[in-house]
Amino acid sequence: MVSMDTTPEEWARYTPRERLQRYAIFLLAVITIIWALTSIDVIWPWVFDAPQQMGDLFSRMVPPDVTNLPNILWVLLETVNIATIATAIAVFVSLPVAYISAQNTTPNAATLWLGRLILVSSRSVNTIIWALLFVAIFGPGIVAGIIAIMFRSIGFIGKLLGEAIEEIDRRPVEALEATGASRLKVILYAIVPQVMPTFWAVAILRWDINLRESTVLGLVGAGGIGLILQSAIDTFNWQEAATVLLAILALVVLGEVVSAWLRKRIM
Repeated sequence: MVSMDTTPEEWARYTPRERLQRYAIFLLAVITIIWALTSIDVIWPWVFDAPQQMGDLFSRMVPPDVTNLPNILWVLLETVNIATIATAIAVFVSLPVAYISAQNTTPNAATLWLGRLILVSSRSVNTIIWALLFVAIFGPGIVAGIIAIMFRSIGFIGKLLGEAIEEIDRRPVEALEATGASRLKVILYAIVPQVMPTFWAVAILRWDINLRESTVLGLVGAGGIGLILQSAIDTFNWQEAATVLLAILALVVLGEVVSAWLRKRIM
């Protein structure tokens, strides 16, 4: 008589080999973190003393000083203008860059690599670094801030729009090309309608990001609310610094509300 074992096999999410690989990756990550911590010069007494110093700093900030509030609000408006103008220019400039960086619309390989070089170059440099460069060229002020944010935004907007162009449905494009439509008409009636939702979503998102980034441009002399914040910190006027920080927080929250409203209304 043949005995039949009907006991079900125990289910395991990972095989022994996969489990070993996961443990090896985890161990490698721990070793990497330990190596990174030991390779940098951390002054641990300052780290352990940080909570006490933060408490002392916050006590100096209370209550916030609102005597300079009218000037702070005016510069805050200047910060919004920097972000808005820079985003508008970046959207306009990034359109042809996105077109030549998409594989299905670029004229040739040379323009493809040119477009992607522009995108990579823009995204590889932080906004503060761009601001430092343009402050040296144009001098301190909002012009340097606008151009810095614009250069940084081109890579972000162009990359996302380029990817959206690459994912379009080719059938409307082929239908218009079969009728002998010009390249401009193909772009306007076959490509633009398909990428328009992405265009608005990316533009609104980048404006929201630029609103945050424009608040720190004044730290390097590129205009905006960061200029007053840096001045308050340099003069140890912590109560005014608290007012500036609260104004920045309010601006960021307002930017979130406005961007959410715009997405709901447009998209």
